[in-house]
Amino acid sequence: MSSTHHLLRRAAPPSAVAAGLIAVVVGITSSAAIVFTAARAAGATQAQLTSWMLALGVGMGVTCIGLSLRYRAPVVTAWSTPGAALMATSLHGATMAQAVGAFLLSAALITVCGVTGWFERGMDRIPVPLAAGLLAGVLLEFGTRLFSSMHGSFAVVFPMFVAYLLSRRWQPRYAVIAALVTGVVAAAAEGSLHLGGVRFQVASPVFTAPDFSWRVLISVGLPLFVVTMASQNLPGVAVLRNDGYHVPVSPLISWTGGVNLLLAPLGLFGLNLAAITAAICTGREAHENPRRRYTAAVWAGIFYLCVGTFGGAVGSLLTALPPALVAGIAGLGLLGTIGGSLSSALSDERWREAAVVTFLTTASGVTLLGIGSAFWGLLAGLCTAFVTHTRRRPAPPTPARTEPQQPPDRSRI
Repeated sequence: MSSTHHLLRRAAPPSAVAAGLIAVVVGITSSAAIVFTAARAAGATQAQLTSWMLALGVGMGVTCIGLSLRYRAPVVTAWSTPGAALMATSLHGATMAQAVGAFLLSAALITVCGVTGWFERGMDRIPVPLAAGLLAGVLLEFGTRLFSSMHGSFAVVFPMFVAYLLSRRWQPRYAVIAALVTGVVAAAAEGSLHLGGVRFQVASPVFTAPDFSWRVLISVGLPLFVVTMASQNLPGVAVLRNDGYHVPVSPLISWTGGVNLLLAPLGLFGLNLAAITAAICTGREAHENPRRRYTAAVWAGIFYLCVGTFGGAVGSLLTALPPALVAGIAGLGLLGTIGGSLSSALSDERWREAAVVTFLTTASGVTLLGIGSAFWGLLAGLCTAFVTHTRRRPAPPTPARTEPQQPPDRSRI
């Protein structure tokens, strides 16, 4: 009996199980609303939205469990929250099939970067401040929507904001969850919460054949790849390295890209290494022994599989929530990301002007030739960086003029 209890505690340490659960809850509550908005922008039906949640849950669950067991390290994966935000603003007018084509392009590029080892070298071509400016420009709309939604739903959104601030003061890890609970209570009191349509049923996959539209590939697929690699995978690797887990990077990128490629037709738009939720599983709270913290990531994967299995409930729950609550929780969940992106974009004076151009162009929402602002923002930033950092070659030095020597006066010799 004691041996069974010992094995159970070894496989499921209470602290590791709690850390895995918190990581999943924080990840889902902070950005599921953004995924929902992105799916709606592509015209997803309720069945397709359910399939998205199924594919995301399975993709994250399989990679968390498999990679953590393989490397005995807390490898936590997540969907690309910045990628979802980008799609929410760039997929308007595109079909679901065209969106899947963009998913496949991004996943293929990520896989190639992992297999060939181009990740570290390739991302160095794009300065980090420009990628951060691109991300901040994409997320700006979500941040402003948090406050603009107070105009018509002050009784719901303002209490959420207050709960978020108070939690950030005393329990920062649970700030988004506290805001969500407060918003649900406020919406129920106001009468705008409709939970009658929520159904707990097993999710079913919906296959969508891809349509490769060059406009969508350029305006969504390429920026999705850049944002996922620069804003998600890079911080994800940094979290592992910072806590002493020197896992080979290329296999991690290869596996996340390959799983993304396989499940993209079902709705897996972006799979990457987690940063914020990974820090929950790599810290001391997950387990006293650093060598056993990988169990927290394994349990996170198990909980992600549960989320995917009941993806229909997640989708129907989001449908039942009032739009102001969804906008509020999305904005609150991205406040930290927006602040970090702006800080990174402006931190290096050499790239500051190019990063600001990237940020402003992306945030403007400009669309040219049917291509969205994310692409034009990155292009404008790169052009600015090229022009301002390319210096003229200095002209060869002009030889100093010397006076011709006079012949000696031989009359004095």
